[in-house]
Amino acid sequence: MYSVGIDLGTTNSVLASCPISGDGVGEDGAGDAPAVLPVPQVVAPGTVESRDALPSFCYLAPEAEADGLALPWAAGPAHDGPGYAVGEYARQRAVEAPDRVVGTAKSWLGHAGVDRRQPILPWDAGSSATGGDVSKISPVEASARLLRHLAAAWDQAHPDAPLSEQAVTLTVPASFDAAARDLTREAAKEAGFPADFVLLEEPQAAVYAHLADRGDDWRKDLSPGDALLVVDVGGGTTDFSLVSVTDREGDLELERVAVGRHLLVGGDNMDLAVAHHAAGLLAEKGVTPDPWQSVALWHACRTAKERLLGVDAPEHAPVAVLGRGRKLIGGTVSVDLSADDVRRLVLDGFFPQVAADEKPQNASGGGFVQLGLPYESDPAVTKHLAAFLAQHPDVVPTHLLLNGGVFRSAPLRERLRETLAGWLPAAPTLLDRPSAALDQAVARGAAFYGATKKSGGVRIRGGTGRSYYVGIETAGLAIPGAPRPLSALCVVPQGMEEGSETAVPVERLPGGGVGVTVGRPARFRFFASPSRPDDVPGDLLTRWSEEELEETDPIETTLDPTAAGSGDAVEGQVIPVNFHAAVTELGELTLSARQTNGDGVWTLGFDVREE
Repeated sequence: MYSVGIDLGTTNSVLASCPISGDGVGEDGAGDAPAVLPVPQVVAPGTVESRDALPSFCYLAPEAEADGLALPWAAGPAHDGPGYAVGEYARQRAVEAPDRVVGTAKSWLGHAGVDRRQPILPWDAGSSATGGDVSKISPVEASARLLRHLAAAWDQAHPDAPLSEQAVTLTVPASFDAAARDLTREAAKEAGFPADFVLLEEPQAAVYAHLADRGDDWRKDLSPGDALLVVDVGGGTTDFSLVSVTDREGDLELERVAVGRHLLVGGDNMDLAVAHHAAGLLAEKGVTPDPWQSVALWHACRTAKERLLGVDAPEHAPVAVLGRGRKLIGGTVSVDLSADDVRRLVLDGFFPQVAADEKPQNASGGGFVQLGLPYESDPAVTKHLAAFLAQHPDVVPTHLLLNGGVFRSAPLRERLRETLAGWLPAAPTLLDRPSAALDQAVARGAAFYGATKKSGGVRIRGGTGRSYYVGIETAGLAIPGAPRPLSALCVVPQGMEEGSETAVPVERLPGGGVGVTVGRPARFRFFASPSRPDDVPGDLLTRWSEEELEETDPIETTLDPTAAGSGDAVEGQVIPVNFHAAVTELGELTLSARQTNGDGVWTLGFDVREE
């Protein structure tokens, strides 16, 4: 049996594994180190090669191209096409046919402002300039296609150990709320994952990768009282986590004590910044990119940025887009990007050296804005990091662990460490790891976690990364044109461990209690907070700031009156309930409203299903 770790990344997805013996992998999870599995993928029409990563792009190919997209597992339900390809070729096609390529699907999974089960991607695609209308797909389906490809690659490499029979761990951003996690789980089930696969936060997976690489020597890196700051900057999201080191009866233990909020800022934003600069260079040549060219330029600048910020970087890198004007049809227009300009754009724009009390700027928005991903208005990662640390003044980082392909660039690693050194009593110790492995750490750490889960080896404690609340309308006289005041009742405390349950003490329910309306359409509102670790079930908030509580997806549904234990409930009746929450061993969070004077139970969850 294998422990399989999968990093469903915004830009690249990675698959890793390590074998599990009957007794696990040793007291501390020691054993065979997690290894990355090369993934076969189309790299050119009719050409399949294996790569260590699967670019997280899906190309919605016209029918004429279907024959060139065949894969080694081209029989059965788990294969690409006809009609689409994922991976390297899809990424390449993003430059020439951007309105046929779906990218950043994971970011869309976490975007509560759209229906993520509807076919909305590619977001900007209308009528394709490269072959007719494009049939869009949903963020869930796009994610399922990537995961289905990874599952098929595993099954081909391990015909006697199919993925459906392995211990699978799939990673998600720490900042994903319960609804986004539920959608990720749905996509994985559509891809044929085993029913008991586990979700793991990406920053925790990065820590597990460090533990796997260091073995028992990790105890030489960290001591009781230390605090490890994990900064994970991926393609589309940025996550911050704090992990404390404690001594329990002579053994070192790790506990995740804080996570940051969901930040849609990452490598994609940096690519856009470079593309904006490149557009200015094109304008100097008298070329103004149209919307189609602008998307293609964005993808082209991604490759150029990675070259110019990487090891042995050249001084310049060309970027080119297909010409669209009457004089340029069939040709290209190109400009040269300098390494100095790209470093300036990325370092000063995304990692400026700021004061410890600096806060991100919330730019006032216009009355009408284009719908799309809610990228942060202030892209400065260091400002968001300063705000995160300010929310947890009692935890002073002593060590730093970096993760994400962005930090393969040495100047970015050094800039962040220098900035932290100016904030803290002492510069944090950077936990050393090969920069080339940063893209693979999450998948390798997930595989190691799955092995330790089986063996009882070292684990990071922490439970849920957020507190969760339900919105309770305050009883009172109705006022024309004014909604009833809304309070937030804590139902899940931050840090609730896997396999545990909790309920709101009846005596702490607000006023005369809480009731649900059955038999009529109703809208249930939910909130989450990563910054209120002391709230416990029953705490009632009557006012809060947007920084304290974030509203998650509401549920609009009609509760079945026949679920009431008395059996005589009627349409519109309000039934007294209490709230019970549970976190399963698989990391799923469920919430139910249970009738206080009967046997009725209504499962509300924190998902986005509408019935």
